[in-house]
This record gives sequence, C-alpha cells and structure tokens, in this order.
Amino acid sequence: MITLNQDVDGFIRMNRHFPESASITINFTASAPELFTGTQLNAIFDAAVAEFRSQNRLDAKGFSRAPAATVQRQTNIQFVPVHAGMTAPQ
Repeated sequence: MITLNQDVDGFIRMNRHFPESASITINFTASAPELFTGTQLNAIFDAAVAEFRSQNRLDAKGFSRAPAATVQRQTNIQFVPVHAGMTAPQ
C-alpha cells in the first residue's frame, strides 16, 4: 500500500509509473482519502505528461525540435494535479 499526500495547490508528487496492481491511497487536503489502482494513477500521470509536452512544444518522447538553447530546460514533470472523485467511473 502506497500513501500519497495532496499539497495545498492540488498536486501529488509522481515522477514515474507505479506498478499496475499497486493500491495507492491519496490523502486529499479538503476531503476524505481515496483509493486508486496503479493503472488509474498511471493514466492520470500519462495525461499530465501529454498536456505538459503539448504546452511546451515537445514531441511524444519529450524532445524539443526547436533550436538548441544555452540552458537545457526540464522535459519531465514531477507533480500531477489530482482532485477528489477521480476514481469514479466515467
């Protein structure tokens, strides 16, 4: 069992996929904790990565196709936005 805490801005720290069969509890700041599966949380993580890459003009693998800058920007995310009720079927 993995337990994650939501910060005051609505994010959890997640920089990699969890095992699909893992049980993950997220303690929300404004509501009761919820139980997620690794598969559910990995899908949320993948959606956040895709949004980050599209907003920063990166390709599907996270590489910039723009001319090289003098300082390498970070091409990964560390925090994923979550909210209560994300485990409900859609």
